[in-house]
Amino acid sequence: MKRNSILIAICAAALLSAACNKSESGLGAAAGGVSSGGSGYRVYVSNEASGDMTIIDPVKMEALGTVPLGKRARGLHASSDGKLIYVALSGSPLAPPGTDESTLPPPDKSADGIGIFDIAQNKMLRKVPGGSDPEQFAISKDGKILYVSNEDAAGLSFVDPSNGNVLKTVPTGREPEGVMLTPDGKQVYVTSEDEGTVAIVDTASQSVVKTIKVGRRPRGIAFLPDGSRAFITNENDAAVSVIDTAKMDVVGKIETGAGTKPMGIAVTKDGSKLYVSTGRGKTVLVIDPAQQKVLTSFEVGDRPWGIALSPDEKLLFTANGPSNDVSIVDLATHAVLKKIPAGQKPWGVIVVGQ
Repeated sequence: MKRNSILIAICAAALLSAACNKSESGLGAAAGGVSSGGSGYRVYVSNEASGDMTIIDPVKMEALGTVPLGKRARGLHASSDGKLIYVALSGSPLAPPGTDESTLPPPDKSADGIGIFDIAQNKMLRKVPGGSDPEQFAISKDGKILYVSNEDAAGLSFVDPSNGNVLKTVPTGREPEGVMLTPDGKQVYVTSEDEGTVAIVDTASQSVVKTIKVGRRPRGIAFLPDGSRAFITNENDAAVSVIDTAKMDVVGKIETGAGTKPMGIAVTKDGSKLYVSTGRGKTVLVIDPAQQKVLTSFEVGDRPWGIALSPDEKLLFTANGPSNDVSIVDLATHAVLKKIPAGQKPWGVIVVGQ
């Protein structure tokens, strides 16, 4: 009888322990009352000043770690198979708007390139050439070509990431930044901060087919899923330009309001909403692209720049440069659930499925 009592007590303790563990794991997944899509993806953030990348678990809402990459890590994108992350690296010194460039140290051209990071191994594999002072880029549909904006060379380079060969560089305007491939993969749009233009580059002929005047200091680019419209953020005009991609002309302008500095831009999968970070405006705007108007805005942090949506589009992530953190926003309530410490001057942010 005594032996049976002991066995019953042991079994009861085991069952209680299992129930408690299950309850605790459930609480972790539902932090803040918001589902973040399970553990099926990670958030990757490039940090420009510290030259590294912070990896965030969106379920636990915490940084898993920060890995070194190279100087001035900025634009970043995942390969189509989700196994690699490409990151633009630059040895040119930081030069915010208004900087007297004659006072800056010479650029370290040996640091220029595209870093290739292996997600499974959690480490940098190598750095390949990406032209001079690479800032942002897009990846061809087949993954065989990178289209890289070279900020100090006023051009777009066609780069083979398998061997680092720069196949061609075409002039696109001074201080090119934003780069985006059209949904059909036939053209690349490139913004020129200094000239206030967008160059449209044909990927087959590797040439500029048209240059369009948009606004002052254009930054980010987004397309509707059907490719019929392109949206360009103009930092110094407090506006978003709307381009008819068939006509290759500006057909609209969305005013974003006094004090806003439109920077990064993300579009929902169905094309019904645009989310635009406003830099020194500290907010994210929600825009209806069909009506071409701002629906609402909400504060996220200090100078949000890079911006990305979770796969289920329930969460939004913003890279906040001056405060060295990343905001996680619940898009149902527009509330900041948490700010995650990153590296120095976080720049870009992407989500990648596991």
